[in-house]
Amino acid sequence: WLMRPPLSLSLSLPLIRSKVLRYEPGQYYRTHHDYGPSQTDLACGPRVLTFFLYLSDVEAGGETAFPKLDLKVRPKRGRALLWPSVLSGDPLRQEPLTFHEALPVEKGLKLAANAWIHLYNFHVPNHWGCTGAFD
Repeated sequence: WLMRPPLSLSLSLPLIRSKVLRYEPGQYYRTHHDYGPSQTDLACGPRVLTFFLYLSDVEAGGETAFPKLDLKVRPKRGRALLWPSVLSGDPLRQEPLTFHEALPVEKGLKLAANAWIHLYNFHVPNHWGCTGAFD
């Protein structure tokens, strides 16, 4: 089975790390934040923005919820979200309003892609093994 994405994206920009996600009925992701204090020690710096693209429609459930904003976004193929992980005036401090979660898929399949945009170049330090993962 081969699925063609609804559009072609080139995610080879030096500040971006991307991931494809698949949620089946009953699957979810608990409330979390894409910024962590230890990210400021990484060569690429913290995640400053998250880009989230829905690759499928979901029959029921699977919303992306932002509890502190009282906001839920229903998955729809081609719909994209962009949110900050840091304060606009201080890219080394967490934006407290963008904690989020993937609510359980009730019916259907949720496919999505996310990309984290870092403060500094992501690819070069990771190419040379300077990820900070062993600190």
